[in-house]
Amino acid sequence: MSPLDLLYRAKSAAELAASFIRSAERPVDPAGWTHKGRRDFVTEVDHKAEQIIVDVLQRGTPEGHVIGEELSPDLVTKGLVWIVDPLDGTTNFLHGYPWYAVSIAAAVDGVLEAGVVHNVPRNESYVASRGGGAWLGERRLRVSTIEDPEFALVATGFPFRELSRLAEYQNQFGRVAAGTSGIRRAGAAALDLADVAAGRFDGFWEQRLSAWDIAAGSLVIREAGGVVTDLSGRNVGIEHTAIVAGNPRIHNWLLKVLNSQE
Repeated sequence: MSPLDLLYRAKSAAELAASFIRSAERPVDPAGWTHKGRRDFVTEVDHKAEQIIVDVLQRGTPEGHVIGEELSPDLVTKGLVWIVDPLDGTTNFLHGYPWYAVSIAAAVDGVLEAGVVHNVPRNESYVASRGGGAWLGERRLRVSTIEDPEFALVATGFPFRELSRLAEYQNQFGRVAAGTSGIRRAGAAALDLADVAAGRFDGFWEQRLSAWDIAAGSLVIREAGGVVTDLSGRNVGIEHTAIVAGNPRIHNWLLKVLNSQE
């Protein structure tokens, strides 16, 4: 299948799952929340959305592997692989905070070919195919052109699970805050990456994310002219890793600031 074929399949699955999530009853009682880990929850809504996605993907590409936190968490790179997060921002969803997404990417032999980040409350799909650009509806996405960090707005994610790195993160936060016009944390990494691609954020960083959090958004940013690496500056693939993203100038500045020991 071509990158556009894979994108069509991913977009269809994401939109169907998003429609279900919008219609689902939100479990407001924490008794209905299942702990995946410290401050990390999953619900029946996640599981049902996930099954909708798997059904669509496997019906069109039965030879493909589907990986995700609740599916098959072992990373696979050989052949066609779908990297799925059925509900990125579950905690936001549980509290009625309208900022969560469905994220689906397709990779072939480790190369990202297509990606969709669907903003569920807004019913918007940020999409990209390798070599085909990044799009929001009919609008082609481009990263911002801001080069001076003093005017940059940067997004981040707090280390809410692995608190052993909180002091390191606080130092990073302080250095970035001192050099930019502001920092935002909305709680759904896939949407943060989509907003970098759309030019709303000039950069983004987080100490550790899972492959299904970042695969689709990484391709959307790159096809919009941006850069996505780990803290060493190495291009990020299908992996669990730290991430630094942005337009080329702000990405480069972020790398230097985040790695500074001052």
